[in-house]
Amino acid sequence: MFGDLFEEDYSSASNNQYGKGKKLKAKTLEPPAPREFTNLSGIRNQGGTCYLNSLLQTLHFTPEFREALFSLGPEELGSLEEKDNPDAKVRIIPLQLQRLFAQLLLLDQEAASTSDLTDSFGWTSNEEMRQHDVQELNRILFSALETSLVGTSGHDLINRLYHGTIVNQIVCKECKNVSEKQEDFLDLTVAVKNVSGLEDALWNMYVEEEVFDCDNLYHCGTCDRLVKAAKSAKLRKLPPFLTISLLRFNFDFVKCERYKETSCYTFPLRINLKPFCEQSELDDLEYMYDLFSVIIHKGGCYGGHYHVYIKDVDHLGNWQFQEENRKPDVNLKDLQNEEIDDPLMILKAILSQEESNRIPVDQLGQKLLKKVGISWNKKYRKQYGPLRKFLQLHSQVFRLSSDESTVCLLKNCSLQAESDFPKKDHQLSKTLTSESPGSNDRTSGPHWFDINDSKVQPIEEKDIEQQFQGKESAYMLFYRKSQLQRPPEAQANPRYRVPCHLLNEMDAANIELQTKRAECDSTNNFELHLHLGPHYRFFNGALHPVVSQTESVWDLTFDKRKTLGDLRQSIFQLLEFWEGDMVLSIAKFVPAGLHIYQTLDGDDLTLCEIEVADEGDIFVWNGVEVGGIQIPTGSDCEPLLLNVLHLATGSEQCQQLVESPHVFPANAEVGTVFAALAIPGGVAFTKSAGSAGESWTAIPQEGLKKTFREQGLGNGSSILVQDSRNGNNSLLTKQGKWITSVNEVDWVQVNNLCQLESEEEQVKISATVNTVVFDIRIKAIKELKLMEELAENSCLRPIDRNGKLLCPVPDSYTLKEAELKMGSSLGLCPGRAPTSSQLFLFFAVGSDIQPGTEMEIIVEETITVRDCLKIMLEKFGLPASVLLGSFSKVLFPFPQRGRACKNRNLLRDCPPGDTWHLRKMDWCFEAGEPLCEEDATLEELAIHSGDTLLLTEGKLLPPGLLKVPVWWYQPQSPEGQGKSHQDQMNCTPSQGGVWRATFPPGAPGDVHIEVPLCHLGDVEISEDATLVELKAQAMTLPSLSELSIPSPACLRAWTVDSRRPGRLLRRNQQQLREYKLGRRPEICLEPLQKEEHLGPQDMLLRTRLRLPGRRAYALPVDMVWDATRATASSLRQRVAAVCALPVDKTELAKFLPNTSEWLPLSSWNQQITKRKKKKKQDNLRGPPYYLKDGDVIGVQSVLVGEDDFGTISDDTGKEGQTQPAAGSRSQEALRVQSRDLPGAEAPGRPHRPEAALSIRVGSFR
Repeated sequence: MFGDLFEEDYSSASNNQYGKGKKLKAKTLEPPAPREFTNLSGIRNQGGTCYLNSLLQTLHFTPEFREALFSLGPEELGSLEEKDNPDAKVRIIPLQLQRLFAQLLLLDQEAASTSDLTDSFGWTSNEEMRQHDVQELNRILFSALETSLVGTSGHDLINRLYHGTIVNQIVCKECKNVSEKQEDFLDLTVAVKNVSGLEDALWNMYVEEEVFDCDNLYHCGTCDRLVKAAKSAKLRKLPPFLTISLLRFNFDFVKCERYKETSCYTFPLRINLKPFCEQSELDDLEYMYDLFSVIIHKGGCYGGHYHVYIKDVDHLGNWQFQEENRKPDVNLKDLQNEEIDDPLMILKAILSQEESNRIPVDQLGQKLLKKVGISWNKKYRKQYGPLRKFLQLHSQVFRLSSDESTVCLLKNCSLQAESDFPKKDHQLSKTLTSESPGSNDRTSGPHWFDINDSKVQPIEEKDIEQQFQGKESAYMLFYRKSQLQRPPEAQANPRYRVPCHLLNEMDAANIELQTKRAECDSTNNFELHLHLGPHYRFFNGALHPVVSQTESVWDLTFDKRKTLGDLRQSIFQLLEFWEGDMVLSIAKFVPAGLHIYQTLDGDDLTLCEIEVADEGDIFVWNGVEVGGIQIPTGSDCEPLLLNVLHLATGSEQCQQLVESPHVFPANAEVGTVFAALAIPGGVAFTKSAGSAGESWTAIPQEGLKKTFREQGLGNGSSILVQDSRNGNNSLLTKQGKWITSVNEVDWVQVNNLCQLESEEEQVKISATVNTVVFDIRIKAIKELKLMEELAENSCLRPIDRNGKLLCPVPDSYTLKEAELKMGSSLGLCPGRAPTSSQLFLFFAVGSDIQPGTEMEIIVEETITVRDCLKIMLEKFGLPASVLLGSFSKVLFPFPQRGRACKNRNLLRDCPPGDTWHLRKMDWCFEAGEPLCEEDATLEELAIHSGDTLLLTEGKLLPPGLLKVPVWWYQPQSPEGQGKSHQDQMNCTPSQGGVWRATFPPGAPGDVHIEVPLCHLGDVEISEDATLVELKAQAMTLPSLSELSIPSPACLRAWTVDSRRPGRLLRRNQQQLREYKLGRRPEICLEPLQKEEHLGPQDMLLRTRLRLPGRRAYALPVDMVWDATRATASSLRQRVAAVCALPVDKTELAKFLPNTSEWLPLSSWNQQITKRKKKKKQDNLRGPPYYLKDGDVIGVQSVLVGEDDFGTISDDTGKEGQTQPAAGSRSQEALRVQSRDLPGAEAPGRPHRPEAALSIRVGSFR
């Protein structure tokens, strides 16, 4: 709505990618950090993608959306390995979303990367740095997903979860006639201004009526005169998930500026929508919705940052507060911070509680984990080293056994502790003996988290009230139906419903991450989850905890270089109650519960050799039975959770279809489903994918003897069972399609649109979902009393909510096959409906069109794109010869449907130019991807009846070819000045043949003189060409060939962003494709005096030396700085050497063109915060400096004694920001003001130029 609405402080982010087929995208020595104590993963900010991160986290924590996406397999979406194969059908966006969700669920890293996802969007690096509106992204992302999932079983995913309807009604006060109009919505937009809260806004929208009276009467069609009326709106259909967008941003027409509403706006955690709905006879629970996500915007109208509060519905995260902020035991707040952080005191307190005063070292680590809430490796290892080494270094306190397996306190140390630290040890003993508050409340109460890009923090439910008002306030609300209950097996189970190939990929990625961390940290410890057999019971085909998951699972930190025998011995020491044999087996969670897959053998093998994974589940038992029941093991008998549908027992008149979950071993025969239902025999059906509703396929008798896995059934599959005793009472039709007996409405409305007089304008025809369209059409002709000839030359066309006629419906279709609902409106129109081999298409010229202005055409589906384009141009009124010419000088009015253009003769006289091409319009009436293959048929390009095609002017370049506009950029320099802008293109070599650049006029004090770009021409070049080849081809342009440029290396290349230099392109031998320049790249070239070869860590800065005694600077000098360290001291030494100044007398500042201010770089006496790492604080690439190529660095000596770095033009720029735009200001002045070139003279710009947000989706054959 507001385009490029928000700018933010971009945080530095790593682009590391781990997983199948991924490469490291950034130079780094360390793998990404593991997850924090919350056990949830954030998302790295690519520079300006906080709005995208917040929405993705909301979709990720919508389990129904996530699992519906996971249910689409490679057979429907394709494989990422084949995305570069032009013949493969790969739906990249859903695949990348699946992969990202799997990473957020399972990959052990602090933050995931969205670079692959944004690449699938077709975004360039500039788009990843540009902030957008999250409400706009929500609409565009849903549109892209709908387009990507066309033709799959998930084609209705968005519609099924988020689609709702609103009905607007106008009631005549005289005749009581009701005129209504239905609207669809994916999200509700509610007002914030002058409204106290959400319920108040909904009341104004859907309860209060607008009365038409006095001077504002309503024309009633029935009364045929102006009458009093009342207008109201109601919610007709509620979606499972309700998205509400708050209109926080408005426009002040008095001040002519945008502003943000920061007043208090309340919203409930649970809302009852019954007062706002059309149908209110259902139970209140049907209208109850619970809040589960709040996207928050922090900042003003032109700048800010997004983060999100999310409710963890499945309890995937650890809802505990950090150690310093929470009480891990009874009274931590009574202790000093240094006491809690001292591991010596904590270990002494633990050992002092032991009766024997001696415990195994491994058990000591476990007790520390259980009592304090965090393991030794995560809290103390980095500072104090491994636990055994710490105990050895404190031999005056602890005594280790000869084999270092057990530890105890020295007696004299215990006495000394009692005398010297009685209070502290007493407090620690009291603390460690109490129960951790987070251990018992894992499943009680709502679990809310604040997810801010990479950071995830637990919050309390009351913290949401802080987002009611202020500059940091709620911007989008997400509610879910209260009746939506999650299955028990989904609780605290991130692997639930994740496809096997993603599970395998994430497992492999976690192992790779663990390996890299082990190499970097020189540690080989990993975490194991021990499931104790006596705490489990076997029922319903799987293992389940007897009491709770917390008490049944013990977390063990263990060295993976040790052997299986060492692990077994350590567990024996931990479990003092264990008697008899101990068998360790690999177990995994499946939807049915916990299943044992493999028994670990070979006590001499290390855990690495037997491939025990980090965070693995180990089941500890006797190897035979659990609770007296023999346990089946192995992948062959993995329990499958299936949905079984069958008729409940009872009288035939009261038969009811019942769906119930059942668990079967994967190696059991399909016929065992009858025994499970106590049915002697019958027929079983499996669900097959189809676009026309639920479709079932009967399993042959020989198929009943196959196993569930051989039959292709998995977790979540459905089986329909038909009892042979039911006789003719079949659940299915002969075609195998489901029959529904619920028909709330049993008619459709037919409107007379044949332009023939009739007594009735519309009639209602009784029908069912199985009524054939032909019968409805004939009945309508008879009841409308129209000519019988129309029976051979008419058709029925659905009418949408806007009154637009849609594609004609074939006569042979039933209402269900045509996807028409009862109560739909149809138009009886002249002309026959297209046959099964024909397509009915809408088309229009241009891209800025309005719904309803399109023309119509019927073509064969085997027609090529080229022939279709020719037919459309001729029908629009353009002769066939126009295909070779363009008409950019002619303005086309949108013709009415079926009317030719009257400018036929004028068009023939237009000058020749580029050709035309076709684009497919998406559902929000925006031009989509072009139809590039002119010789392909419409059927091959998946063009369907009802689609809208746009005739777009301009020639399409062949795939892999770019058309690059080239600009000339020549900033100020000490070597030359005084020539006009027109003289720049007539430069000549200086004496000696050395290239000497010339520059626009400017005095030394004019720091911010803007250098305009001069267009040189366009270059057509392949995406596989290198940057040096682009420069060489640009040198052949007529405007540049006259200049004596020695070589392409004497040209510096920049991208063009809003008619100014943007990103520096530094590697001459790199392919243009790797720069991610986008579809319409623009390049500007800057002349150099000598060849330049910048390394990957070199940064190009423009330094300006302060003139003594004046508020002015000398002309800029380009400086190349090795930014490997990117510290202030390194930059100061480099600048001092270039400017011949003493290092300790040099002060630096970065010029901020947005605000006409100077940001001083860190001084010598800068204080480093203890809680922040020095390397992050001192890195000039990160906040708050964000140093990059082309930045202006002001330099002055402390001997000059100037108070600041500002100039007179800076003062002028600041004054211009505070004053409103005057009406007499010229458009050119406004254009200059909006620029932010390092050398531009501008009073500062309040925000970036608005840029449209789009996601590009490819065509699928």
